[in-house]
Amino acid sequence: MGIRAQGGSLAPGRVVGDGRYRLLAQFGVDERAAAHLWRARDGQLKRDVALTLLVGDPADAEAARLARRTLERAAHASKFGHGGVARVLDVLSLGSGVTSSEGLLGVVVAEWTKGSDLVDLVAQRPVAPAAAARMVQALAEAVDHAHQNGLVLGLDHPQRLRLTPDGALKLAFPGPLPEATLRDDVKALGAVLYLLLTGRWALPGGPAAIPAAPHAPTGRVVPPRSLVPTVPVELSSLAVRTIEDGGHGGIRTSAAILRVLDQVAEAEERTQLIKAVGEEEAAVEPDGTVWTTKKPVKDVARRKKLALGVTVLVVATVVILAWGGMMLINLFQGESKSSGPQINVAAPSSSQVAPPPGEQPPPAQQKPSPVVGAAVKPSVVTVFNPGGKGDSPGRAKNATDGDAGTAWKTDQYDKQFPVLKDGVGLVVTFKDPVNLSQIKIDSASPGSKVEIRSADEKNPKLDETKVVGTGDLAAGESTIALQQPQQGQYFIIWITQLGEDDGGKFVTELKELTFLPAG
Repeated sequence: MGIRAQGGSLAPGRVVGDGRYRLLAQFGVDERAAAHLWRARDGQLKRDVALTLLVGDPADAEAARLARRTLERAAHASKFGHGGVARVLDVLSLGSGVTSSEGLLGVVVAEWTKGSDLVDLVAQRPVAPAAAARMVQALAEAVDHAHQNGLVLGLDHPQRLRLTPDGALKLAFPGPLPEATLRDDVKALGAVLYLLLTGRWALPGGPAAIPAAPHAPTGRVVPPRSLVPTVPVELSSLAVRTIEDGGHGGIRTSAAILRVLDQVAEAEERTQLIKAVGEEEAAVEPDGTVWTTKKPVKDVARRKKLALGVTVLVVATVVILAWGGMMLINLFQGESKSSGPQINVAAPSSSQVAPPPGEQPPPAQQKPSPVVGAAVKPSVVTVFNPGGKGDSPGRAKNATDGDAGTAWKTDQYDKQFPVLKDGVGLVVTFKDPVNLSQIKIDSASPGSKVEIRSADEKNPKLDETKVVGTGDLAAGESTIALQQPQQGQYFIIWITQLGEDDGGKFVTELKELTFLPAG
């Protein structure tokens, strides 16, 4: 839709932001903040971006004040990195990228999120309960990380969200409302879950394209299960308890939502697996007989025995593989320990080691000593795989052996993360704590996305680690700068999105990791 503003209308083809961004298509309007959500083309960097345009009259002091508050919060969020939130690239305000003649009070520029609209998804049919739980779970993880950093994301409007090609929900148009709170983010998670399960929006201020959730005479929102009987009781209750403010038993934190979602999703997936195993598929026996759904009970008993035998075989195989993986890890660690400590005979010269970006090389008259900012090598590298075993644990050391001809790579997956698991990566241990500033990653898997996480121990739980940097990998060397220098002894290169090989499989290969401390 076009909106009349000073200097013209917001329509495809118009250029905003000092002539840099050409509007391509509108994806929604958040009426509560007069925020118009557009896909645009960055004429300077030749890439698509997501624009949140704050429309208003610059002469309206109150509107200008609220817009400034939104822009301040968006600028603060630009330091936050998570796969569930589009990265804020720039924030334009009046006099700084936006002129009063444009009829705009500000612009939030974010990376463009490929995929589809959440509104289009639910317009077709409600999402299966297990899939809905997993989709909201990924979004809740982003909220949880943001809240730990004191940030409000502002995802309480469905048109601000998009569904990525790998089936994850992502906040595509960041820009929290001026008065939005942490509680609003939590309520939004319940509303998104409600929307996926029913196709209806349960919070005020939703788009006209989505029907509002019905309310009982008491004023309480009608549970999803009352609208869609196939919704599990636990999931229906979770949505209502998260949305509503009053009464006992309410859910007020993203951490609590994550716990319930994990339990519900696993239970639902187990139920579907049992149904799949129990389905009576036709199978021909050696004697020529055929199993069908109308066979006698004795055939059902035989199939149960067969299913039990297959289950035992799978469990035994997993145990053997896990034992073999641990033996390989111990073997390589043992070889590392037996080789003795490494002694630096001479410090590298300034011509051999490039200083970090923005730092001047040391004067030639300085005495030979380790160059400030020179790469530091971890003492131990292992696979970090809380979602299971595998992913070539014996080759983890290849990522830091100084030889780009060797590499560590993940297993090949049929589906993109986080469908099968949340991710996989490498955990590195330094002999002494380092003040890490940057990590250079030489990779052969463009399209991969990674998070740099700090940890307090060698084998932490994922939720006990902290995201300190994020980045997208290109073919060749990519440099990921941490949000700020991070002091620590344990760091994790956590892969949240895999690259794709020629065969259509998903895999990420890391040739060499280089760790640069702060100068």
